[in-house]
Amino acid sequence: MKQLFDKVSEECSKLTTRKYSTSFSLGIYFLGKELRSPIYAVYGFVRLADEIVDSFHNFDKNYLLDKFEHDTFEAIEQGISLNPILNSFQCVVNKYNIDHQLIRQFLKSMRMDLVECEFTPDLYDEYILGSAEVVGLMCLKIFTNGNENDYKKLKPYAMKLGSAFQKINFLRDIKSDFQSLSRSYFPNVNLAVFCDSQKQLIEDEIEEEFAEALVGIKMLPSSARNGVYLSYIYYKKLFCKIKGLSAERIMTERIRISNHLKVALMFDSIIKHKLNVI
Repeated sequence: MKQLFDKVSEECSKLTTRKYSTSFSLGIYFLGKELRSPIYAVYGFVRLADEIVDSFHNFDKNYLLDKFEHDTFEAIEQGISLNPILNSFQCVVNKYNIDHQLIRQFLKSMRMDLVECEFTPDLYDEYILGSAEVVGLMCLKIFTNGNENDYKKLKPYAMKLGSAFQKINFLRDIKSDFQSLSRSYFPNVNLAVFCDSQKQLIEDEIEEEFAEALVGIKMLPSSARNGVYLSYIYYKKLFCKIKGLSAERIMTERIRISNHLKVALMFDSIIKHKLNVI
Protein backbone atom coordinates (compact mmCIF):
# COMPACT_ATOMS: atom_id res chain seq x y z
CA MET A 1 0.00 0.00 0.00
CA LYS A 2 1.17 3.51 -0.81
CA GLN A 3 0.47 4.58 2.78
CA LEU A 4 3.16 2.23 4.06
CA PHE A 5 5.72 3.56 1.57
CA ASP A 6 4.79 7.13 2.52
CA LYS A 7 5.39 6.25 6.18
CA VAL A 8 8.77 4.73 5.34
CA SER A 9 9.56 7.91 3.38
CA GLU A 10 8.66 10.08 6.38
CA GLU A 11 10.98 8.00 8.56
CA CYS A 12 13.83 8.47 6.06
CA SER A 13 13.40 12.25 6.21
CA LYS A 14 13.31 12.12 9.99
CA LEU A 15 16.46 9.98 10.15
CA THR A 16 18.25 12.31 7.72
CA THR A 17 17.42 15.33 9.88
CA ARG A 18 18.54 13.65 13.09
CA LYS A 19 21.82 12.43 11.60
CA TYR A 20 22.74 15.80 10.13
CA SER A 21 21.43 18.32 12.67
CA THR A 22 20.86 17.83 16.39
CA SER A 23 19.82 21.48 16.81
CA PHE A 24 17.08 21.40 14.17
CA SER A 25 15.98 17.98 15.39
CA LEU A 26 15.44 19.43 18.86
CA GLY A 27 13.49 22.35 17.42
CA ILE A 28 11.29 20.04 15.36
CA TYR A 29 10.63 17.81 18.37
CA PHE A 30 9.03 20.79 20.14
CA LEU A 31 6.69 21.58 17.29
CA GLY A 32 3.14 20.32 17.45
CA LYS A 33 3.04 16.62 16.64
CA GLU A 34 1.18 17.18 13.36
CA LEU A 35 3.92 19.54 12.13
CA ARG A 36 6.95 17.35 12.71
CA SER A 37 6.83 14.99 9.73
CA PRO A 38 6.19 17.78 7.19
CA ILE A 39 9.13 19.82 8.53
CA TYR A 40 11.37 16.74 8.53
CA ALA A 41 10.41 16.34 4.86
CA VAL A 42 11.45 19.89 4.02
CA TYR A 43 14.76 19.52 5.88
CA GLY A 44 15.47 16.17 4.19
CA PHE A 45 14.96 17.73 0.77
CA VAL A 46 17.19 20.70 1.58
CA ARG A 47 19.85 18.43 3.06
CA LEU A 48 20.13 16.31 -0.08
CA ALA A 49 20.69 19.38 -2.24
CA ASP A 50 23.29 20.71 0.22
CA GLU A 51 25.13 17.40 0.13
CA ILE A 52 25.33 17.49 -3.66
CA VAL A 53 27.02 20.88 -3.75
CA ASP A 54 29.06 20.60 -0.54
CA SER A 55 30.23 17.00 -0.29
CA PHE A 56 30.19 14.95 -3.49
CA HIS A 57 33.52 16.23 -4.79
CA ASN A 58 34.43 13.12 -6.80
CA PHE A 59 31.20 13.17 -8.79
CA ASP A 60 29.65 15.36 -11.48
CA LYS A 61 27.80 17.80 -9.24
CA ASN A 62 26.11 19.62 -12.12
CA TYR A 63 24.66 16.36 -13.39
CA LEU A 64 23.54 15.30 -9.90
CA LEU A 65 21.86 18.63 -9.21
CA ASP A 66 20.16 18.65 -12.64
CA LYS A 67 18.86 15.13 -12.00
CA PHE A 68 17.78 16.05 -8.48
CA GLU A 69 15.81 19.04 -9.80
CA HIS A 70 14.19 16.95 -12.55
CA ASP A 71 13.32 14.17 -10.10
CA THR A 72 11.90 16.67 -7.61
CA PHE A 73 9.39 18.18 -10.00
CA GLU A 74 8.55 14.83 -11.53
CA ALA A 75 7.76 13.55 -8.05
CA ILE A 76 5.55 16.56 -7.34
CA GLU A 77 3.71 16.12 -10.65
CA GLN A 78 3.30 12.34 -10.35
CA GLY A 79 2.62 12.30 -6.61
CA ILE A 80 5.28 9.66 -5.99
CA SER A 81 9.01 9.02 -6.13
CA LEU A 82 11.05 5.91 -5.43
CA ASN A 83 13.52 8.23 -3.69
CA PRO A 84 12.00 8.23 -0.17
CA ILE A 85 13.22 11.76 0.63
CA LEU A 86 11.64 13.15 -2.54
CA ASN A 87 8.50 11.12 -1.98
CA SER A 88 8.17 12.58 1.50
CA PHE A 89 8.81 16.09 0.15
CA GLN A 90 6.30 15.85 -2.72
CA CYS A 91 3.60 14.78 -0.27
CA VAL A 92 4.19 17.96 1.73
CA VAL A 93 4.42 20.23 -1.33
CA ASN A 94 1.12 18.92 -2.66
CA LYS A 95 -0.68 18.83 0.69
CA TYR A 96 0.28 22.35 1.76
CA ASN A 97 0.26 23.88 -1.73
CA ILE A 98 3.86 25.09 -1.47
CA ASP A 99 4.67 27.47 -4.32
CA HIS A 100 6.93 25.73 -6.84
CA GLN A 101 8.78 29.00 -7.37
CA LEU A 102 10.13 28.71 -3.81
CA ILE A 103 11.65 25.34 -4.75
CA ARG A 104 13.11 26.73 -7.98
CA GLN A 105 14.61 29.68 -6.12
CA PHE A 106 16.21 27.33 -3.59
CA LEU A 107 17.74 25.16 -6.31
CA LYS A 108 18.98 28.26 -8.12
CA SER A 109 20.97 29.25 -5.04
CA MET A 110 22.33 25.71 -4.73
CA ARG A 111 23.50 25.97 -8.32
CA MET A 112 25.38 29.17 -7.45
CA ASP A 113 27.60 27.06 -5.17
CA LEU A 114 28.82 25.03 -8.15
CA VAL A 115 30.87 27.88 -9.59
CA GLU A 116 33.37 30.23 -8.05
CA CYS A 117 32.05 33.76 -8.14
CA GLU A 118 32.56 37.08 -6.43
CA PHE A 119 29.38 37.93 -4.59
CA THR A 120 28.07 41.41 -5.26
CA PRO A 121 25.44 42.80 -2.85
CA ASP A 122 22.70 41.79 -5.29
CA LEU A 123 24.03 38.25 -5.73
CA TYR A 124 24.46 37.95 -1.97
CA ASP A 125 20.82 38.93 -1.39
CA GLU A 126 19.66 36.53 -4.11
CA TYR A 127 21.69 33.67 -2.66
CA ILE A 128 20.27 34.21 0.84
CA LEU A 129 16.76 34.47 -0.58
CA GLY A 130 17.07 31.07 -2.25
CA SER A 131 19.22 29.21 0.27
CA ALA A 132 17.45 30.33 3.44
CA GLU A 133 14.51 32.71 3.16
CA VAL A 134 12.43 30.51 0.85
CA VAL A 135 13.08 27.51 3.12
CA GLY A 136 11.56 29.54 5.94
CA LEU A 137 8.58 30.26 3.69
CA MET A 138 8.10 26.56 2.91
CA CYS A 139 7.98 25.91 6.65
CA LEU A 140 5.62 28.84 7.16
CA LYS A 141 3.21 27.31 4.65
CA ILE A 142 3.08 24.27 6.91
CA PHE A 143 2.78 26.28 10.13
CA THR A 144 -0.15 28.35 8.80
CA ASN A 145 -1.86 25.28 7.27
CA GLY A 146 -3.55 27.00 4.36
CA ASN A 147 -4.45 30.27 6.09
CA GLU A 148 -3.30 32.70 3.42
CA ASN A 149 -3.87 35.78 5.56
CA ASP A 150 -1.62 34.42 8.32
CA TYR A 151 0.98 33.41 5.74
CA LYS A 152 1.11 36.89 4.20
CA LYS A 153 1.26 38.54 7.62
CA LEU A 154 4.12 36.36 8.84
CA LYS A 155 6.04 36.12 5.56
CA PRO A 156 8.48 39.04 6.09
CA TYR A 157 9.37 37.80 9.58
CA ALA A 158 10.03 34.26 8.35
CA MET A 159 12.34 35.66 5.70
CA LYS A 160 14.25 37.71 8.27
CA LEU A 161 14.71 34.67 10.48
CA GLY A 162 15.97 32.56 7.58
CA SER A 163 18.36 35.32 6.56
CA ALA A 164 19.75 35.70 10.10
CA PHE A 165 20.24 31.95 10.43
CA GLN A 166 22.08 31.79 7.11
CA LYS A 167 24.41 34.69 7.92
CA ILE A 168 25.30 33.02 11.21
CA ASN A 169 25.99 29.82 9.28
CA PHE A 170 28.32 31.82 7.02
CA LEU A 171 30.25 33.10 10.04
CA ARG A 172 30.29 29.69 11.71
CA ASP A 173 31.53 27.93 8.55
CA ILE A 174 33.73 30.75 7.27
CA LYS A 175 36.96 28.77 7.71
CA SER A 176 35.84 25.64 5.83
CA ASP A 177 33.95 27.58 3.15
CA PHE A 178 36.99 29.71 2.37
CA GLN A 179 39.79 27.19 2.81
CA SER A 180 38.14 23.95 1.63
CA LEU A 181 35.46 25.11 -0.81
CA SER A 182 36.96 28.44 -1.99
CA ARG A 183 33.74 30.25 -1.16
CA SER A 184 33.36 33.78 0.11
CA TYR A 185 29.73 34.91 0.40
CA PHE A 186 30.08 38.33 2.00
CA PRO A 187 30.20 41.10 -0.63
CA ASN A 188 33.09 43.57 -0.60
CA VAL A 189 34.94 41.45 1.97
CA ASN A 190 38.36 39.90 1.32
CA LEU A 191 38.54 36.93 3.66
CA ALA A 192 42.29 36.75 3.21
CA VAL A 193 42.42 39.90 5.35
CA PHE A 194 39.11 39.54 7.24
CA CYS A 195 39.06 41.97 10.14
CA ASP A 196 36.97 42.83 13.20
CA SER A 197 35.38 45.92 11.65
CA GLN A 198 34.06 43.87 8.71
CA LYS A 199 32.80 41.22 11.11
CA GLN A 200 31.02 43.89 13.14
CA LEU A 201 29.09 45.15 10.11
CA ILE A 202 27.83 41.64 9.40
CA GLU A 203 26.86 41.21 13.04
CA ASP A 204 24.92 44.47 13.03
CA GLU A 205 22.81 43.16 10.12
CA ILE A 206 22.12 39.94 11.99
CA GLU A 207 21.12 41.81 15.16
CA GLU A 208 18.50 43.80 13.22
CA GLU A 209 17.12 40.70 11.53
CA PHE A 210 16.92 38.79 14.81
CA ALA A 211 14.94 41.62 16.41
CA GLU A 212 12.44 41.66 13.54
CA ALA A 213 12.18 37.86 13.43
CA LEU A 214 11.29 37.63 17.12
CA VAL A 215 8.24 39.80 16.50
CA GLY A 216 7.01 37.22 14.00
CA ILE A 217 7.83 34.25 16.22
CA LYS A 218 5.53 35.66 18.88
CA MET A 219 2.70 35.73 16.31
CA LEU A 220 3.11 32.12 15.17
CA PRO A 221 0.38 29.58 15.93
CA SER A 222 1.01 27.94 19.30
CA SER A 223 1.72 24.60 17.60
CA ALA A 224 4.76 26.12 15.86
CA ARG A 225 5.91 28.80 18.26
CA ASN A 226 7.89 26.75 20.79
CA GLY A 227 9.90 24.78 18.22
CA VAL A 228 10.78 27.86 16.18
CA TYR A 229 11.65 29.80 19.32
CA LEU A 230 14.00 27.00 20.43
CA SER A 231 15.84 27.20 17.08
CA TYR A 232 15.97 30.99 17.48
CA ILE A 233 17.46 30.66 20.98
CA TYR A 234 20.05 28.15 19.81
CA TYR A 235 21.17 30.37 16.95
CA LYS A 236 21.15 33.44 19.19
CA LYS A 237 23.49 31.67 21.62
CA LEU A 238 25.76 30.59 18.75
CA PHE A 239 25.72 34.16 17.45
CA CYS A 240 26.68 35.55 20.87
CA LYS A 241 29.59 33.11 21.04
CA ILE A 242 30.79 34.19 17.58
CA LYS A 243 30.42 37.87 18.51
CA GLY A 244 32.71 37.34 21.48
CA LEU A 245 35.55 36.13 19.26
CA SER A 246 37.87 37.99 16.93
CA ALA A 247 37.69 37.76 13.15
CA GLU A 248 41.06 36.03 13.25
CA ARG A 249 39.72 33.40 15.66
CA ILE A 250 36.69 32.41 13.59
CA MET A 251 38.94 32.07 10.55
CA THR A 252 40.85 29.32 12.36
CA GLU A 253 38.09 27.19 13.93
CA ARG A 254 34.43 26.24 13.55
CA ILE A 255 32.43 27.61 16.47
CA ARG A 256 30.01 25.17 18.08
CA ILE A 257 27.44 24.94 20.85
CA SER A 258 27.88 21.85 23.04
CA ASN A 259 25.08 19.29 23.30
CA HIS A 260 24.97 19.97 27.05
CA LEU A 261 24.26 23.65 26.41
CA LYS A 262 21.68 22.78 23.74
CA VAL A 263 19.73 20.78 26.31
CA ALA A 264 19.93 23.67 28.80
CA LEU A 265 18.67 26.07 26.13
CA MET A 266 15.85 23.64 25.38
CA PHE A 267 14.58 23.74 28.98
CA ASP A 268 14.98 27.51 29.16
CA SER A 269 12.95 27.86 25.95
CA ILE A 270 10.18 25.61 27.28
CA ILE A 271 9.93 27.59 30.53
CA LYS A 272 9.76 30.92 28.72
CA HIS A 273 7.11 29.55 26.35
CA LYS A 274 5.03 28.23 29.25
CA LEU A 275 5.27 31.57 31.05
CA ASN A 276 4.57 33.44 27.80
CA VAL A 277 7.64 35.65 28.23
CA ILE A 278 9.34 35.12 24.85
